Amino acid sequence: MGLNFHTAPVEVREKLAIPEANWPQAIVELCALNHIEEAVVALSQHRGVKEVTEWMSKTSGVSVSEICQHRFTLYNEDATRHLFEVSSGLDSLVLGEGQILAQVRQVVKTGQGVPGFDRKISGLFKHAITVGKRVRTETNISVGSVSVSSAAVELALLKLAESSYATVRPLVIGAGKMGKLVIKHLVAKGSTKIVVVNRSEERVAAICKELKDVEIIYKPLSEMLACTAEADVVFTSTASENPLFLKEHVEALPPVSQEIGGLRLFIDISVPRNVGPCVSDLDTVRVYNVDDLKEVVAANKEDRLRKAMEAQGIIAEELKQFKSWKDSLETVPTIKKLRAYAERIRASELDKCLSKMGDGISKKQKAALYDLSMGIVNKLLHGPIQHLRCDESENRTLNETLENMHALNRIFDLETDTSLLEEKIRAKVKQSQP
Repeated sequence: MGLNFHTAPVEVREKLAIPEANWPQAIVELCALNHIEEAVVALSQHRGVKEVTEWMSKTSGVSVSEICQHRFTLYNEDATRHLFEVSSGLDSLVLGEGQILAQVRQVVKTGQGVPGFDRKISGLFKHAITVGKRVRTETNISVGSVSVSSAAVELALLKLAESSYATVRPLVIGAGKMGKLVIKHLVAKGSTKIVVVNRSEERVAAICKELKDVEIIYKPLSEMLACTAEADVVFTSTASENPLFLKEHVEALPPVSQEIGGLRLFIDISVPRNVGPCVSDLDTVRVYNVDDLKEVVAANKEDRLRKAMEAQGIIAEELKQFKSWKDSLETVPTIKKLRAYAERIRASELDKCLSKMGDGISKKQKAALYDLSMGIVNKLLHGPIQHLRCDESENRTLNETLENMHALNRIFDLETDTSLLEEKIRAKVKQSQP
């Protein structure tokens, strides 16, 4: 469940954006809801969606009715497919855009050790990263595609009344990943002097080392307005939760040269926005945000759409693999009991063997005997465990999997609650049927 550029304008999306520093707390709060088991796993679809919608309203100040107007909801395999498409860059404003995969990786990194980011969701997101990598490798969907940053640079060039970046004075606010890409694209378009405003100089210094033939001037955030007064085009890409530019700030700025149209351009690719919506009311500026990039993106979309069709084939394969892994989790209690049963026998017999051999045995010999016992157990368990997995590639039916589970529980007296497991597996299969 969520909102994106397909369903909601940026002024709604920015209110619901959660800063990365608050992600762990958001996971904890979500999992404290009555019908949420893990951060994206609900015990009840209807109640889960209702509770999450109310939580989103409470944390953002946006009414429940407005969220319902703009949200999308996807269930089960559709939700998994959506995450795979997002990770592959198929759901981005810029088809094939690469930054989103890094953001999915960051979700996994942030979630490690946080209650609510457990086996199901961790496995889901890690699989999504694998899918994203595979799509980019096998389809080249990101080759030649524009990024949000490059689209921002192209958009500014379109609006600059026949001017070029060789004569325009650009200012970049924010030297994170997006800001760095903006700088690189400006250089590629002919900029030779760029002023960069950032909280610290460290990132700007690193960019200077990488782009040695360009004059990149660092300025602290305290000098932002003074730098803006001397700029023709301002690119903003910071993580600030509040606007950096308000109407009264921009209204006091001196006019720009008539040679570039007499209008100062603000290209704001931040969500939440760095340029307040009230700035657009001024006659001396033009403000563009991420929703305005569609004009540039449409230009080279046809080739990537063909690659997107190839990507969907990969996603379909990976969906089957993930479903098999997820279904196999239902037989995990039986697998664990079987492994524990075998481990008890292995450890007991190894101890008997070592006691018979006396104290003269070396560490190397003990290690060899341990490896031997583990190898025998693993090879003996491999077959039975494979027959407990709901793996579609093996053409194994549900009934066969359940029969195997019952048989192993009976033969080894594992005392697993097979009736509950059977009920859960049958419910999942029924749910997935049309």
